[in-house]
Amino acid sequence: MTTSPSTATGTGRLSAEELRVEIASGTIDTVVVAFTDMQGRLQGKRMHAGYFLDQVLDHGTEGCNYLLAVDVDMNTVGGYAISSWESGYGDMEFQLDLGTLRWIPWLPATVMIQCDLAWLDANRSPVTQSPRQVLKRQAAKAASLGMVAFAGTELEFIVFDDTYEQAWSAAYRGLTPSNQYNVDYSLLGTARIEPLLRAIRNGMQGAGLPVESVKGECNLGQHEIAFRFDEVV
Repeated sequence: MTTSPSTATGTGRLSAEELRVEIASGTIDTVVVAFTDMQGRLQGKRMHAGYFLDQVLDHGTEGCNYLLAVDVDMNTVGGYAISSWESGYGDMEFQLDLGTLRWIPWLPATVMIQCDLAWLDANRSPVTQSPRQVLKRQAAKAASLGMVAFAGTELEFIVFDDTYEQAWSAAYRGLTPSNQYNVDYSLLGTARIEPLLRAIRNGMQGAGLPVESVKGECNLGQHEIAFRFDEVV
């Protein structure tokens, strides 16, 4: 894992001007441009930092609208009004949200920026079906009522000893969990995979996502990571 210059401050964020400086110095050579798909995954492109500054920073980029009409295996699914074989597959504009620009400490010389999606019409109308737009509408509705929406995520996951290739070949069945017993709140149980848990904690902190704690859970190999609450968008 690399260490970003902002890790020491705990912010993990940088401005557009700071990005220019870091690219000029050679500290950054890759910019990940990402959006959230219907499965909650980050999808997008890796861009050479120089090209990003010259062509993308001020104008955004584009991607196929089929990305919002696929299943978890990236197969196209029928029945979507925004994208189908019947209506055709066109592009969407990736509009950069500069407030999301952050270091990715576990990838060398890399930062990431998240995007809103817009149609390529004259008004650059937002793609209202995209998860980020749905969330923004809910936040705006709360604001209209004099409220601010906050959320704190508690992500639970199961760690297996198998490699990705082994899991795929086994159709994700009969995998070996990292813990063979209930490790809920067990410091001994979590110590078995502390190198992984530590890497996650420090990586998230370095990316500007403050972590509260990591602990074991009840299922075999199950663990959770809790993040500090913040505004939803």
